[in-house]
Amino acid sequence: MTATFPQLLLQHARQRPLAPALREKEYGIWQTWSWQRALDDARHMALGLASLGFATGQNLALVGDNRPLLYLMFLSVQSLGGVPVPMYQDAVAAEMAFVLRETGAQFAFAEDQEQVDKLLELRAGAGEAAVPGLTHIIYDDARGLRHYRDAGLISAQDLMAAGRRFEQQHPDHFAQQIARLKPEDTAIILYTSGTTSRPKGVCQTHHAYIAAAEGGVAIDGLNGRDNVLSYLPPAWAGDFLFSVAQWLVAGFTINCPESAETVAIDMREIGPSYYFAPPRVFEGMLTSVSIRMEDAAPVKRWMHESFMRVARRVGADILVGKPVALGDRLLYGLGKLLVYGPLKNAMGLSRIRVAYTAGAAIGPDLFRFFRSIGVNLKQLYGQTETCAYVCIQKDGEVKLDTVGQAAPGVELKIADGGEVLVRSQSLLTEYYKRPEATAEVLDAEGFFHTGDAGVIDSDGHLRIIDRAKDVGRLTSGAMFAPNYIENKLKFFPQIKEAVCFGDAREQVCAFLNIDFDAVGNWAERRGLPYAGYVDLAGKPDVLTMMKECVEKVNAELAGEEGMEATQIARFLVLHKELDPDDDELTRTRKVRRGFVAEKYGVLLDALYGGKSEQFIETAVKFEDGRSGTVSATLGILDARRFAPVKVAA
Repeated sequence: MTATFPQLLLQHARQRPLAPALREKEYGIWQTWSWQRALDDARHMALGLASLGFATGQNLALVGDNRPLLYLMFLSVQSLGGVPVPMYQDAVAAEMAFVLRETGAQFAFAEDQEQVDKLLELRAGAGEAAVPGLTHIIYDDARGLRHYRDAGLISAQDLMAAGRRFEQQHPDHFAQQIARLKPEDTAIILYTSGTTSRPKGVCQTHHAYIAAAEGGVAIDGLNGRDNVLSYLPPAWAGDFLFSVAQWLVAGFTINCPESAETVAIDMREIGPSYYFAPPRVFEGMLTSVSIRMEDAAPVKRWMHESFMRVARRVGADILVGKPVALGDRLLYGLGKLLVYGPLKNAMGLSRIRVAYTAGAAIGPDLFRFFRSIGVNLKQLYGQTETCAYVCIQKDGEVKLDTVGQAAPGVELKIADGGEVLVRSQSLLTEYYKRPEATAEVLDAEGFFHTGDAGVIDSDGHLRIIDRAKDVGRLTSGAMFAPNYIENKLKFFPQIKEAVCFGDAREQVCAFLNIDFDAVGNWAERRGLPYAGYVDLAGKPDVLTMMKECVEKVNAELAGEEGMEATQIARFLVLHKELDPDDDELTRTRKVRRGFVAEKYGVLLDALYGGKSEQFIETAVKFEDGRSGTVSATLGILDARRFAPVKVAA
């Protein structure tokens, strides 16, 4: 097999030059890059970089949304023996400065004016926010930038023009550079989300990511006829696996949406056959369905509820070809025509052959919903340090409460303390400039310590319980797995985020965030006026509704062995959404649990102190960069808990 990503690009361009490689929607029209055009653009950008002095071993930072030239820039940099370092497009200046300074990036690729302005501000900054070594900034979208005259600022089109001129003088340079590449060379540096500490740069080789891509492609039979919508942050390990590594191994077409706001529309237009999304995206889909059903006519609501009962009963069995009674099969077929088909079409999932979710645990109820309506949704488990590749659920072997068996080429074992350990070809070589941190996660036997707690069942399926550091015990000795409870809460469309506490305490308490759209729609249909998020989140009717959701989760926990004691005793609804800009979530929207507990310590004390309400004032950062405060007196509610229920085997 070809050893590096640029060599894979060369191979596709030679074997199928006119086949579609990438698409981008611009001004409402889909533009297509053939494999030959993709190679030409990548080659000319690479040679343009060479003309500016970019050399082997240098790092180039990238920031922006999913765009063909951004993905091709990965390959351009790799072609010269350099290393691309993608950054999250919504990162604030301080986060970007940290990555730029640590990697010593002199070159950066930015999507548009917004990102260029951030980089120029950092270059001109002072102190720790300054990145004076950033000498060259390449941009893709020229809107708003035509009159910029800053030193080292150049458009991607001008860069390619410079590359064409360089090619005339050095016609063999590109081929010579690619020939020097080795599978063991670093292909990318991806920064971790920094849930518990400052982010670390994960160095992954061409060989590591290609091995991970080959495993997934083989399991699901991915090929050049497949279509993928590339809309997740390019700085995320999962996007690099699906939108770069598997793209180049399988040769399918990646499609870049017009904007973040048009993803749902673009999904319906493209009708991808292969789809990947973290649980929060599937949660959002279910929320939008729930909102539409609440607004629907009574007959339509009745029909939806009736056929969904059929789907819950037999849909998952029909999906995998298990025997189902003729009457149920006929009912399901009618439901497919009247309900499931239109539902999938509305979500852009009509042509899905394979769909995956990863990045966080998905609630069993959410997982069951999509499989019951005929979406072949499966779970993938991995981390940035493993090329997002550890376990894959295979067709016909999907369990709701596991992430599948070890993927091809992966060895799993559970440490004495319950931590999941992984050994494979797809492990990081090191954390960039962090030898001590590398030594902490890679042991003498070559196993990577994931930090996740899990168990392997009799069929070899891995079940992730929680992050090892988050799994605790109530004072009664009962195991407390907060993420497990939080996922149950987030299945309700009204709940956007949940944070549970209970380690070393007598009972479990929770912070909740309402989903503003779903709850706002619910309030408007009931004629309940509200003045904004803070007002809506504190309405007595809303609190009552949230209490009903919490008590439904408690009823479920009462029937699950080992979880009965972790029913939620008290909860409150926060006065603001947890936000990455306020450091409460990572850029991949994982809760920084310790930070939240410390920041809202007064609320935790009120929950466990038996108070019925608590005033709080919180500093916030607005989207335009301004700072301010938001305050409220929050009501604290007790939730009904249920006696343990023994479920029949």
